[in-house]
Amino acid sequence: MHVFLVIVAGLMLLGVFTLLGWLWGASSMAVALAAKAFVPAWLLIAAANMWVGVTHAGYSVREELPILLIVFALPAALAAGVLWWLARGS
Repeated sequence: MHVFLVIVAGLMLLGVFTLLGWLWGASSMAVALAAKAFVPAWLLIAAANMWVGVTHAGYSVREELPILLIVFALPAALAAGVLWWLARGS
């Protein structure tokens, strides 16, 4: 359940990034830049989630690494899809 909630939080954060990109630049280029900025920010957040799992929950890095990949990959893939969609439309 925690993994699902973290992924949903990532998708919501992507929405916030793209919304702020639109409000800031009012163009598809600004939204694309916001989606690109989301990926490293989400990587840091997902890595922090892994660190909490290792240091506080008692999991090993070997157990947490696949979770990190899933938690990072799904929102990052959606961000890549947003970039593809914006590039296709222009």
